[in-house]
Amino acid sequence: MNFDLTGKVAFVTGGNGGIGLGMAKGLAQAGASVVIAGRDKSKAEQAVAELRAFGGTGEFTELDVLDEQACKAVIDATAARFGRLDILVNNAGTTVRKAPEQLSAGEWHQVMDTNLTSALLCAQAAFPHMVKAGGGKIICTGSMMSIFASSWAVAYAASKGGIVQLARSLAVAWAKDNIQVNTILPGWIDTDLTRSARAQVPGLNERVLARTPAARWGDPNDFAGVAVFLASSASDFITGTAIPVDGGYSVQV
Repeated sequence: MNFDLTGKVAFVTGGNGGIGLGMAKGLAQAGASVVIAGRDKSKAEQAVAELRAFGGTGEFTELDVLDEQACKAVIDATAARFGRLDILVNNAGTTVRKAPEQLSAGEWHQVMDTNLTSALLCAQAAFPHMVKAGGGKIICTGSMMSIFASSWAVAYAASKGGIVQLARSLAVAWAKDNIQVNTILPGWIDTDLTRSARAQVPGLNERVLARTPAARWGDPNDFAGVAVFLASSASDFITGTAIPVDGGYSVQV
């Protein structure tokens, strides 16, 4: 069993902050060279500094995950820069909080394309590089909304349910290429996204704490370990699964 990622190269979308940065920091601490991709340059400097604090290589690349050609170009450039690509973390995400009857088609497509379509585009771009490397690991970020319904985040819930099935389908398709594809299902994590949810949804904070056996909101750093596990050879016989990281939220009624 080996959790060492020395010599491996990881590409993390939405890695500037939150859960993405938590995973990126875990990968860097385990020895991987990590490229985080996103749109917010102002957040990138601090994120890269945190990665480099572990003594490894941390870099930022600007990417709009809605741009198919950009996804391919940036991932190709990462593989060319480091000579390989071993790990892809599909973490880019957004949401629109509205009742379903108020959601516009444009808002629906914005959420679906950011959360789900981009994961396919990045996986397609990473695939030939992982084949060349003799295998690879793809980690997708789902959600508790992959399991539970939401009256105020219909597009988000649909996209997160879809990403579990996308990961399972890729896992089956690419098993022959020694590529494992898995999904993590974050519970209620203290991020910018959920802070705005707490402001918009009355009583959310109290309901989350009451249902979570760990009796706290999760921290992005709680995702470092599961990211290293799913990115390392320790998980070579695990593919197509979805792992809750939720403090027990999904197992308590």
